[in-house]
Amino acid sequence: MASLSIQERKRLRQIGHALNPVVMLGDKGLTESVVEELNRALNDHELIKVKVVAEDREARAALIAELSETTGAEVVQTIGKIALLYKKAPKQNQKLSNLVRFAHLSN
Repeated sequence: MASLSIQERKRLRQIGHALNPVVMLGDKGLTESVVEELNRALNDHELIKVKVVAEDREARAALIAELSETTGAEVVQTIGKIALLYKKAPKQNQKLSNLVRFAHLSN
């Protein structure tokens, strides 16, 4: 997967600022149902926030890296326990895509 340019990252972070986490990862880590939910959310919204509730910073970073690898999503930004993930949808959903809904922010 090609890495995002600085401009793309900046735009995605602007949009991500307005979002709330849609998936929360707990102590169980990446279960099959969590991966399914992440894939569904990424497919619908393209840009999502995920809250990782792991106390240990290294464990959190490892979990974020693992979910990025598993879903094929790009980690745009991590702040504390929140990770902002982006994955271009094969067919953009005009009603659900956060990139469409918040396009006005990226001027």
